[in-house]
Amino acid sequence: MVRSHWCPSPGLKSRGFEGVIRVPHTYIDGYARACETDREAADNYARHILVGDPELDPVMEEVAVLPPSELNRFVAAGIERQDSILRKAPGPLQAFFDNSQEPEWLDHEAFQSGCRVFHKNADLMLVAFVTAVLVEGFSTLIAKSFRITGRVALTERRLRQNNRQMLEIFMPGGLQGFGDGRKLSIRVRFVHARIRSLLAKSEEWRHEDWGVPLSAAHLGLALSVFSQRLLDYASLLGAKFTRAERSSILAIWRYAGHLMGIPEPVLYTDSESAKRVYTVGFQCEPPPDDDSATMANALIRSIPRVVDIKDQAETDKVLHLAYGLSRALIGKRLADSFKYPKQSTLGTLFMFRAKQRASRLFKRERGLRFGNFTQLLQISVYDGAGLSHKLPDHVRASESSPW
Repeated sequence: MVRSHWCPSPGLKSRGFEGVIRVPHTYIDGYARACETDREAADNYARHILVGDPELDPVMEEVAVLPPSELNRFVAAGIERQDSILRKAPGPLQAFFDNSQEPEWLDHEAFQSGCRVFHKNADLMLVAFVTAVLVEGFSTLIAKSFRITGRVALTERRLRQNNRQMLEIFMPGGLQGFGDGRKLSIRVRFVHARIRSLLAKSEEWRHEDWGVPLSAAHLGLALSVFSQRLLDYASLLGAKFTRAERSSILAIWRYAGHLMGIPEPVLYTDSESAKRVYTVGFQCEPPPDDDSATMANALIRSIPRVVDIKDQAETDKVLHLAYGLSRALIGKRLADSFKYPKQSTLGTLFMFRAKQRASRLFKRERGLRFGNFTQLLQISVYDGAGLSHKLPDHVRASESSPW
């Protein structure tokens, strides 16, 4: 049996719309509250706490015996479509790539306006992504996977990797054919599957309490935050989007989510379904704990290093602004649960928007887009050797080969 499909001893048995649901212990109270709001969505979320990647997880168990270097070579061959190398891989891995199909709803033409408006507003979307979207994601039990793997120490690199993927999926053609956005999204799927397997076999992972590591529920929730919440937070910072542009951005993230292996039942279809996923998902999740606070603060405190600020006075200034914006965006309650430094946020968003408007008045649109693109390149992972398709080979990041 594949451990990521393991069903825990029931903390709560609930008869949902599709039969009995076994709810992990830590989720019992939240699930009960969510049922009062939206029983169908709550059942769906709870069910997917016990699901990983139904298509890829069994494949990764089959090929787990391969030496890491050989596994990495075959995964890279599949992603890069190097058929002569892929044909030497184990049958299950070949079949996975051979049977991959595009969803019926895919429409690459729908991505165009989203790509354009992203680069126009990239500076504001980056600020929203780092100070609100990513930290809000750590309020869920997904933070446990980062604590156990020891990825806290590598927060700066993770932030750069996230920025790189976002840049690539919003490049024109980035999700087509040999586009790097497409390749990176598929690689993320393999990384998740590998970490899921390693965590499931770790003695530290509490299956009865937490369900499946990097569950489909968590990834579906994260994607809805990366898309819909990103639009909401960027708008609070002063970004402007038409309805069509919002729909396009959601379509881009939805397809990226498909490539990352998020099952259709927890993959949003539009703005309203994205809101439904994260609203019910956050209700189901237990309150943030110390692991969540550690990850959120590590992310915020990595910002000066990512933008290559070394002067201590400048670092303190950037951190004060980052914490202030984050607190203003995610709200006092969540910020306090993360143990953020106490500070007033009165007028924080207003002053930030005013400064952004003043800055944009002195830049032509073309210059603004070029500046945003340059900024994205500077704070993203771009290795000289090109895209890496290496996977982790140990549950502890400190003991794993570089990836």
